[in-house]
Amino acid sequence: MSHRRHLVAAAVLSTSLLALSAFAEQSKPTPTTQELLAKSASTEWRQPDPNNLLVMQLATGRVLIELAPDFTPLHAANIRTLVHQHYFDGLAIVRVQDNFVTQWDDPAGDEGGDPKKVRSLGNAKNTLPPEFTRPIDPKLAWTALPDGDVYAPQVGFSEGFPVARDPASGQEWLTHCYGMVGVGRDNGPETGNGSALYAVIGQAPRRLDRNLAVIGRVLEGMPLLSGLPRGTGPMGFYSQPAQRSVIQSVRLAADLPAAQRPAIEVLRTDSNTFTALIEAKRNRRDAFYAVPAGKIDLCGIDAPVREPTPASAAAHPPH
Repeated sequence: MSHRRHLVAAAVLSTSLLALSAFAEQSKPTPTTQELLAKSASTEWRQPDPNNLLVMQLATGRVLIELAPDFTPLHAANIRTLVHQHYFDGLAIVRVQDNFVTQWDDPAGDEGGDPKKVRSLGNAKNTLPPEFTRPIDPKLAWTALPDGDVYAPQVGFSEGFPVARDPASGQEWLTHCYGMVGVGRDNGPETGNGSALYAVIGQAPRRLDRNLAVIGRVLEGMPLLSGLPRGTGPMGFYSQPAQRSVIQSVRLAADLPAAQRPAIEVLRTDSNTFTALIEAKRNRRDAFYAVPAGKIDLCGIDAPVREPTPASAAAHPPH
């Protein structure tokens, strides 16, 4: 065999080995979420600011909601004022519309309620400028998703929340993914003040983006909100007062004694582990997934939540 043939044979063998190596790599089972999180560093997790963490107590358990003041600062401030005044205590979940939202507010203010019994907002504002979008802030962490979006030119995560962007207009906004919390309003865009809130419990109604203020995300307790009996009235409102779930209390974690504050951590969406989690979900391979999707949409992934480990508790002492 000539020298040239030896070189050709060696090249073919090398190419074949590389192809086999790539095939073997692609055939390896994708790490599970649990495996990736188990290898994460404590510095990749954050504890929510207790001034932005709402603790809503229902008869069935606790719901934790993290506010997003960098996106809706006026609404976050107004909600804090309402909470400090114990505005939500004794109000109710008044609406559960299947595959859409669970809403809580003052039943006296709903259609068929008694306007004379509507609870005062106290020091909170009755109207607010609509915070449907905000200018893109390059100082905020941004983890882009690579697969595009139907509703926005760019999508990704910032500070743990799903966010859409439009570079042409210079605007960004929180999106209506499962578990996100928004502000109910009337037709007037300034009528949403935070006294009526809803959580998305079904398929992401992204058509609502940029038409309502989205103020945060449920970190714990979604089964308590999504598993409620559906309302039988129009738009899922409860037709009988007895069907409503009473809100026992809503408090800011910062207002609770340190020993009573929720112990919870959220994976940073600007961390290496979250990036690995995105890729694992985009290209999942295991005994069940023979054909990976190769893509993921914005509402197909969220930032994992956990109780602090001893190592992370030492690295992030309580506020």
